[in-house]
Amino acid sequence: QAPVIESGGGSVQTGGSLRLSCAPSGRTFVSYAMGWFREAPGKEREFVAAISRKDGTTYYGDSVKGRFTISRDKAKDTSYLEMNALKPEDTAVYHCAGETNPVAHEYEFWGQGTQVTVSS
Repeated sequence: QAPVIESGGGSVQTGGSLRLSCAPSGRTFVSYAMGWFREAPGKEREFVAAISRKDGTTYYGDSVKGRFTISRDKAKDTSYLEMNALKPEDTAVYHCAGETNPVAHEYEFWGQGTQVTVSS
């Protein structure tokens, strides 16, 4: 079983919004931050956003700045990715994971992903 479960993906038109969730599946693990990445066919995995577990500091990839917002619910140990003004180029499978090495920005404990499709 994957350590985290992503949900909230779907199909929207350009300009639409979606909210993704990343929740623990039951396995416990330690991480410094929770991050979101995406994979589109024929493209390398791309960093989308991350949020520090320590102080909530957020980080964003250049392609989503100003449109996406990452947040967390500490009590539920769940992270959220609010995606607005979606574009066809945002179409991808979105994965969340835990950052285990903050110096090297290494991530483990990947989920299965949730598909986001944006049509023009």
